[in-house]
Order: sequence, then C-alpha cells, then structure tokens
Amino acid sequence: MQDNPKPMEGRAESARPEIIFKDSDVDVSDFGAVDLPGLIALWVLAFIVFLQFFTRYVLNDSLAWTEEIARYLLIVVAFFGAISVTRKGTHIFLEFFYRYLSPRAGKWLTISMEALSLAFYGYLAMLAVELAQKTRTKMASVEIPKSLLYWCVAAALIAMTAFSIYWLVRKIRQSPEAVLRELEEHSLHDISN
Repeated sequence: MQDNPKPMEGRAESARPEIIFKDSDVDVSDFGAVDLPGLIALWVLAFIVFLQFFTRYVLNDSLAWTEEIARYLLIVVAFFGAISVTRKGTHIFLEFFYRYLSPRAGKWLTISMEALSLAFYGYLAMLAVELAQKTRTKMASVEIPKSLLYWCVAAALIAMTAFSIYWLVRKIRQSPEAVLRELEEHSLHDISN
C-alpha cells in the first residue's frame, strides 16, 4: 500500500482551488418610470406570498384570498415586466442566423421580426381590451372585478405595442451594419471579460 499516492492529471485537485467572487456594481441607469408599476407589482406579490406562507405554516390558519390574489399578481408582474424588456429591446432572441447572413439580409430579418412582434402585441392588446370589456364577474375570494386584471394586461400590451413601433422605426432608419452591430452588442451584453 502506498503512503503518498501520486495525483492523477485531470482530477479535481488540478482544478483552480480558489473561488473569486467579484461584487459588480448595480447599474440602475436604465430603469425608467415605465418600469415602476412592474416593480411595485413584484413587491406586492412578494408581500402576499410571504403573508400566505406565514399564515399557513406559522399561524396554521391560512388566509383564503392570498392564493387567488397571488395568482393574478403573478400575471400582472409577467406582463409589466414584459413592458420593461420591450422598452429596452432586450427580449430573448436567437442570434445564430444573424451571424451567417449579410448585413442587408440581417437588417431585413430584424425588421420582419420587429414587424411580427408589433402585429402580435397589437392583436393581443385588442383581444385583451375586448375581454376586459366583456368580463363582468368578480374574483372568487375578494370583491374585486376580474376585468381589472384584464385591463392591466391590456395596458401592458398597448405599451409593448408602442415600444415595438419605436424599435421597428429605429431598425428601418439604421444602416444594416448598425443593426447587426447593435444585435452583437445585445448578445454580448451580459458576458464579462
């Protein structure tokens, strides 16, 4: 039996032993007034979920309305958050094809995707307004009209449509090289050196 075995190459010991955590500065410079309703809805949702947890598991007497309100607030948070990413133009997209296209073809693909997004948001906004106008019921556990939820969703979709118009006009006015450079910057935004 060997007392001191030789370390094998490729084992975990040969990996970098230290872990370096770097605190990056928080940048809120791109936070706008349009993002505030989403942030407020997120904090209200967090409070209601905490209240739900506390009453159910600590007090052993659950509040019935927290489940339904949390479900509806989650919908509001999702749509208000979508306003923020539409405003910034940072929706998830697949940049693979843009790398292999000419700048002119890449620009027109980008414009067609923006036009498709615009049509999608606009159509959904019309449907949400129709649904909000037709809904007459109230929530099951609280006397709040369900149409309020649909009006919030409609407002979010209208805002997303407006920001999508902005991005479409901007892409049309840009040169093909500028469009692809912006896409490249967007795809490398969160990668650190």
